[in-house]
Amino acid sequence: MTIDGRLTRREALAAGTAVVGVLAGGRARAQTRSRVALVGTGVRGTSLWGRNLVENYGDAVEIVGLCDTNPGRLQYGSSYIGAGCPTYGNFDQMLAEARPDKVIVTTVDATHHEQIVAALEAGSEAITEKPLTTDAAKCQAILDAIDRTGGRVTVTHNYRYSPHRRRIKELLMERRIGRLTSIDFHWYLDIHHGAAYFRRWHGKERYSGGLYVHKASHHFDLLNWWIESDPEVVYGQAGLEHYGANGPYRSDKCRGCPHAERCDFHWDITSSQRMVDLYVANEHHDGYIRDGCVYSEEIDIFDKMAAQIRYVNGAQVTYSCTSYSPYEGYRIAFNGTEGRLEAWIQERQPWPRESYDELRVTDNFGETELIRIPHRSGGHGGGDVLMLDHIFRDSQGTDPFKQRADVRQGAMAVLTGFAARRSARSGQPVRIADLTSLVPKEQWV
Repeated sequence: MTIDGRLTRREALAAGTAVVGVLAGGRARAQTRSRVALVGTGVRGTSLWGRNLVENYGDAVEIVGLCDTNPGRLQYGSSYIGAGCPTYGNFDQMLAEARPDKVIVTTVDATHHEQIVAALEAGSEAITEKPLTTDAAKCQAILDAIDRTGGRVTVTHNYRYSPHRRRIKELLMERRIGRLTSIDFHWYLDIHHGAAYFRRWHGKERYSGGLYVHKASHHFDLLNWWIESDPEVVYGQAGLEHYGANGPYRSDKCRGCPHAERCDFHWDITSSQRMVDLYVANEHHDGYIRDGCVYSEEIDIFDKMAAQIRYVNGAQVTYSCTSYSPYEGYRIAFNGTEGRLEAWIQERQPWPRESYDELRVTDNFGETELIRIPHRSGGHGGGDVLMLDHIFRDSQGTDPFKQRADVRQGAMAVLTGFAARRSARSGQPVRIADLTSLVPKEQWV
């Protein structure tokens, strides 16, 4: 469907074909494997969307092309993935020759719109890593391409799939705490994970859109999904006060750094052969340094962020994110007319971790219930596997918890980040409706 819910010509033709198959006595051709092409052979592209698909989704997926602008990384990625398919340095050539049904986009965030639009124009479905894109103009270009082509874009917001977040969704859908009125949401990136964003390309806003977009789009998507309404007005405050030029010393990279002995953030990339083969061995092709200095003066993204968000349905959110915490995880509390649902989710910390996540539900004038959800193995709390099953094995199946993220929802996640980023710089609240042609809705449909 188009973004406003109209049936596209492509969907109408597909529906007609299905009816013909039924009328012909079920003689329609059995479904074949999806022809999938991948653009962007970095860590996540080659692992989750590359080797993992070859090893675990071979019954549903055939990788027919790999593309990257770095020829060395492309060669290594091809070997690591093991698909035995053609490789391309030119994306348009791959689309023309490989003719994929689906294109997986795992490139630098600022270029997502280029590959998504080109894939749609070529008649392919696009599956993109979050964030959808990095600014409002690029977001509008994607929305226009969907309206123009009738194509489909899936945004891989895997956080929706982890068991404890799905349990939160279930409790909210059941109105366990009554009508949801406000949320307190505070995310902590630790000094390992948080710092990693500042030594990579993510530390430059022109590539990543900043953490309001690259990282917080995860968080804003969760909020939108839990609340089931669109954000309307955003007020942000942020700063860069720990990384970048704030550091006491700096170098161009960790390798060979004269301050290695006294820098708490020194990272030895050579301790990982995969990182050496993927990045160090190929940096001469494009100059990309994977172990950059977290104190580089080129860093221009915020390292602490906050936002006040008002939703069309009246719910309001207080949000913050810190990128230099001693532990990793988040605290969240949902306030409703009949009670409160809260959790402290610990993802990495210097003390023993329990084997479960715990939710606390307290009724107004009533009792407190503790709900324990066992951890699942796999990336992002087991969410990655569940998401891939949804995309490649059950794309037309039921979705009772609304975990599939379409392009409108992917757009609303990044638009929240764009608004917060603009507000933090201007000091003024920003209306979501002023950013693109999307009009915020009171309720999801």
